[in-house]
Parts: sequence; structure tokens; C-alpha cells
Amino acid sequence: MPDLSIAPPSDALEKAFLRIVDPEGKLPAALEALGPVIDRDVVVLDCGRGFRARQLAEMGARVAAFEFPLCDAAPEKLAGWVGRADAVVVPWSEMAAPGSRFLAEAGALLRPGGRLLIIHDYGRDDVWGLLPELHERDVAWSQRRGPFLGDGFRIRVIHCWWAFESMEQARELLSTVFGSVGVEVAEKMKRLRLEYSVAIYHRSAPGGEAGERGEADTDSAVADAAGQTDAAGQTDAAEAAAGLVPSSAR
Repeated sequence: MPDLSIAPPSDALEKAFLRIVDPEGKLPAALEALGPVIDRDVVVLDCGRGFRARQLAEMGARVAAFEFPLCDAAPEKLAGWVGRADAVVVPWSEMAAPGSRFLAEAGALLRPGGRLLIIHDYGRDDVWGLLPELHERDVAWSQRRGPFLGDGFRIRVIHCWWAFESMEQARELLSTVFGSVGVEVAEKMKRLRLEYSVAIYHRSAPGGEAGERGEADTDSAVADAAGQTDAAGQTDAAEAAAGLVPSSAR
């Protein structure tokens, strides 16, 4: 699922959605603006099948990607990244909940001033009706006094699209993945796309240059709403990054 905010039930459907979600590439462009990531050492955590990691590598990032649960030599390799990464990117991971141990340990991978970039849905668009069970959570997370912005993160909202080739394709994909809710959304479509807003929560690790990057993104509806630049809640880099494993206790 981390390559997308949804979990299509087959490889073919996942590939189809990867083609229609953000075809303009606004999301990777925003990661560069907030990182940067090009010509930088970037760790992608909970990387799924690796689409986002490959996307960043094609842009010119030096990428190390880790899928969870970790296996074989991955914990040792991940521990070797403690204090080294220029940026850590976590796309749509259920483990990347605000205040979680996972995020604290992800932050421990960063060099001083490195950038932690957490991707979640923003929840105020055409797509949210397809995922009603997540809408309340996504909106709560993005509030000014919410658990991300209240913990030293800032938010960049990226306005993307789910862009379909035809109404027939839209009806087929939406009904197959979302059932009756997808049918209802497809029937209401007046154009070959659905508005899709993505939130990138971002903050810097302690010890780097003051200030945030990418302040002038005119594509944002909410640009750095919290106005905070400190890295509250970060753990010391001495914490073993090998502890990054999914757990219901986190």
C-alpha cells in the first residue's frame, strides 16, 4: 500500500492506479522542493513495491529503500544509516502515525539539518468520499493544533489529480476497487479526473541551518500552516534504527 494511499487487490489494478494518480508528477516535485532530494542520500521507509523509491532515483536521488517488516540483512543495513540521511521519505505508511516510535526512529536516521518528509492524504477533495473511514483521521491530523503540526511539523498541501483515460476506465477501476461507493463517485463525475490533495508533513533534524525550504510553493492551499521550525520530539541518533519494525504497540 505505501506506493499509494489505497490498496488495490491485484498487481494489475495497482499498476493501473499508479498511472492515473498524479500523472503530472507534482508529488515528487514537492519532495524536491522540501528536501531537496536530487543528488542527496535519501532513505525511503515502508516503501511497498518501490515505485516511489524508483521515482526519486530517476530524479537523481541516491536512494536506499526498506520495506516492512524488515527481513534478512535489512535491519543491519538500516542501522548503518543512523545520522547519515539527507532526507527520509515515508509514503502513506500506517506506521507513520503522529507521535509514534516509528517516526522518532525515522528521524534518528537524519544527519543534522536533514529532512523528514511524511506523506498522507489531506482529506478534503473528490477522492475522500472513496475512503470515508480515513477522512476524519486525515482531517484531524492536518489541523493547526493537530498531532503533526503540534509536534514541530509543518504541512505542504499538494493539489494533484486522479486522471482517467475515459469514463469507462473510471467506472471500471472505481467500481472494482471501491464497490458501490466507487460506482456512486463514478456516476457523479463530470470530467475525466478527480481532485486529490496530498499532505506532506515536514521538519528538519536538529543541528542544521535555521529555516525551512520551499516556502514559496504557489501550488499549496496550506503552506507551512504551523509556522514552527523546531524539531520537537526527535530522539537522539544513538537510538538503534534497527528497531524500526511494525508493532501494534506503537
